Amino acid sequence: MATVPVNPKPFLNNLTGKPVIVKLKWGIEYKGYLVSVDSYMNLQLANTEEYIEGQFTGNLGEILIRCNNVLYFRGVPEDEEIEDAAED
Repeated sequence: MATVPVNPKPFLNNLTGKPVIVKLKWGIEYKGYLVSVDSYMNLQLANTEEYIEGQFTGNLGEILIRCNNVLYFRGVPEDEEIEDAAED
């Protein structure tokens, strides 16, 4: 099965204002609403929740994530709540 490359800038800009999940290189996941992305692809999230090894560890509110720390980034489907995404 072949994968098709995706241009990350339009992808990230289309997710602005929507719920997202960001996983860092060392396993921590953040779930929140994407506020903005800069030209380096640093991320600003609002209403953020932190999960370590799949376990909820607390609400962080608004955070900034430096681009080089991100392992992957995905949008949460419109019909799926952020809490439901934690079960994935």
